[in-house]
Amino acid sequence: MQAPEKAFLQIQDVVKEFNGYKAVNHASVDIAKGEIFALLGPSGCGKSTLLRMLAGFETPTSGRILLGGVDLASLPPYERPMNMMFQSYALFPHLTVWENIAFGLKREGQPKDQIAQRVEAMLKLVQLGKFAQRKPHQLSGGQQQRVALARSLAKQPQLLLLDEPLGALDKKLREQTQLELVNIIEQVGVTCVMVTHDQEEAMTMASRIAVMSEGRFLQVGAPSEIYETPSSRFVADFIGNVNLMDGTLTVDEPDHVVITSPDCRHYVGHGITGTEGMAVTVALRPEKIHVSRAKPADEFNSVQGKIKEIAYLGSFTVFHLLLASGAVLKASVPNIARHRDEEMTWGDDVWAHWSRSAHVVLTQ
Repeated sequence: MQAPEKAFLQIQDVVKEFNGYKAVNHASVDIAKGEIFALLGPSGCGKSTLLRMLAGFETPTSGRILLGGVDLASLPPYERPMNMMFQSYALFPHLTVWENIAFGLKREGQPKDQIAQRVEAMLKLVQLGKFAQRKPHQLSGGQQQRVALARSLAKQPQLLLLDEPLGALDKKLREQTQLELVNIIEQVGVTCVMVTHDQEEAMTMASRIAVMSEGRFLQVGAPSEIYETPSSRFVADFIGNVNLMDGTLTVDEPDHVVITSPDCRHYVGHGITGTEGMAVTVALRPEKIHVSRAKPADEFNSVQGKIKEIAYLGSFTVFHLLLASGAVLKASVPNIARHRDEEMTWGDDVWAHWSRSAHVVLTQ
């Protein structure tokens, strides 16, 4: 997915320094109107600092942030046409759901009939009409999250900022709420920037993702692009599970390359920008690997190993194969049938093999 032709939010070469340390280091990206954009990365990578600069809680050391062509630098947080939703939800415990949603509208001095109309519309949007007179402590975590979202959307912001929006929910509820949240945001049509360290959350909710490390954007793209064609070892390792195998480029042709690793030879069905003899890394996702007892016919893209660990996860089983070099290869095998024709167990010698288009060659 390419960057949008017409940018609504523009982050231009933004730097934020704290005592000489660059928490955000020359970050630039264009975000389209109506897009859900995720800032993804480990703790301390700068994603929350960047979100706080968008909200106006921090001031960039250098660079510009424009919303709809307007430079936000001179606008204090309360004058910016945006709302921020925090992980804690920050609901007022002494107010009802209705009053929580109405709070910002009342602060603006809007007429009572307009406030009532807007609050009812928000309650309908998040499907909490029958809970309007309850207090936050009388709601589930998922319901509280929807109240916080309704309050954030009530003032019709141009930009919605979400800081770890589902971090307080348990795994099952979080997965259910992710899709609810996306549907509500898309219904309203608001542009959204969210911060998360949860890769599944980012890939489920966002139309594009920026993977951050040490204040920099390492890769920006659609979830499928970042997962299938990571630009570096860090991105490949951070998004999903991956086997990273170091090797040497031994054949370099326009339509294919061969990489020799300690345990096997990789045939990759496309060319790369490189030179023979250079050190590279092969990234191979576990779900792209087949496991069998029989040795494959292809001399490339196969390796023998001993089953060291087995993790049965319901829909798939993960095999940890100990290779001759001492490295461990993870293979994820779908459980299509209730019983396997070929049962494999701990200590068995098996072969792992994969197609010529399954892996990605990383040069950095």
